[in-house]
Amino acid sequence: MSRNLPSAALVAWGNAWLIGETGLDEAVDAVECGVPHVLGPSPDRTGSDPHESPLRGGLARLRSQGLTQLRLALPAPGDPLGLSGPPSFNTAALDAGQAVVALLDGGRIGLVPVEDRRGSSYVGVRWERHPAAPPAGAADGWPDVPALAEADRGLSLALRDATSVLSETGRGDQWGPELAGALGALRAEHRQGDPGLAPGYPGRAHRLAALAGRLGSVVALARDRQAGLTGRQTAERTRALAALDQAIRRALVAAHNSVWAG
Repeated sequence: MSRNLPSAALVAWGNAWLIGETGLDEAVDAVECGVPHVLGPSPDRTGSDPHESPLRGGLARLRSQGLTQLRLALPAPGDPLGLSGPPSFNTAALDAGQAVVALLDGGRIGLVPVEDRRGSSYVGVRWERHPAAPPAGAADGWPDVPALAEADRGLSLALRDATSVLSETGRGDQWGPELAGALGALRAEHRQGDPGLAPGYPGRAHRLAALAGRLGSVVALARDRQAGLTGRQTAERTRALAALDQAIRRALVAAHNSVWAG
């Protein structure tokens, strides 16, 4: 799962701002990192937000409309993690592989990041807005996503399994031992701790998000290094890496949403 995740940054720093751990300017600077972001208009281009606006002004406007929480969604085919509809929002989020669900007074909206190109040199991020529905039957009004401790355990198990499979299937692949070693080093770093996320999050969430974020690049490298493997070894590696990718997504969602846990 090696990819840019502006949705994760917006959730982490947007929540830090909402709970008073940082200012709006600092939060937006951390999200943008020098790349301009704009918030698109209301889906029907009517109502209180008929035009796009810079992210800073857009967030301030949403807060005046009762914005209280931001939640991360990281869906994949067959696994709508963090989503509850409607279908139009789910489809856009699945195409992007990520989304943000914002809770406002009287409802919620979905934000999906897309590349924003204008002219020959401007490249930014545009947050497209979609209606977002609450999940049916959920006690807390949010989709069923793992708790922090559950996601941490799941990632540890998937990481251990992937390390074992890469070691065992590496006999015909010079990258097997190297990738297994990289995964083992990340497990050690996780035990030592590594700051991440934004102010206001629990320490376990910081460590889990940092580990999950770095594991994505290792998974992508492992998927690209299949030469020299038998059909059985390729199938075993594909299974282990798919399970690890799912555990990474669940860990990131749990970590980024943990500021609202309890």
